Amino acid sequence: MKHLLLLPALLILSACSSMKKSADLPPLKPVAHVDLPRYMGDWFVYSHIPYALEKGKVGTLDRYALRPDGKIDNIFLFRKGSLDAPLQSWNGVAWVTDKTTNAEWRVQFVWPLRVPYLIIDLDKDYQWSVIGYPNRKLAWVLSRQPTLDPETYTGILKRLAAQGYDTSLLKLVPQLPAK
Repeated sequence: MKHLLLLPALLILSACSSMKKSADLPPLKPVAHVDLPRYMGDWFVYSHIPYALEKGKVGTLDRYALRPDGKIDNIFLFRKGSLDAPLQSWNGVAWVTDKTTNAEWRVQFVWPLRVPYLIIDLDKDYQWSVIGYPNRKLAWVLSRQPTLDPETYTGILKRLAAQGYDTSLLKLVPQLPAK
């Protein structure tokens, strides 16, 4: 639990260190619309720009479930250091902040920190998704399967670059093979 307490400081430092860069770029452009029930479920973290608390984590997966109160349970599942390590989880909550598009959320794993979650690219069949962070220091490419077709991933990287991301910072996340 101690490591979760570091999250607010790390995200604030990351935001401050990149203010000039993000000020020079237009705001990230979220997708036009997200069908929330269709978006719910399991998403493998195919690649990401890791921050300190994600380093060394493998087999990572985000699990989303709509709650009766309209919020979203956000469970982050991972293994530390090895795909053979025991499965661990962090429980968070998310809520939609732009109800017109459903593409802008806030996520909270540690009170009182609430961080932006922007769905900036989404497959028409909801097989992959890209989550952006306003300062472009963080990003996550999510997939319904542990792997993505190389051509699909290349297209995602091109669109991320068009939104001002340095795609060389993205790291593939080792995943267990699909069952």
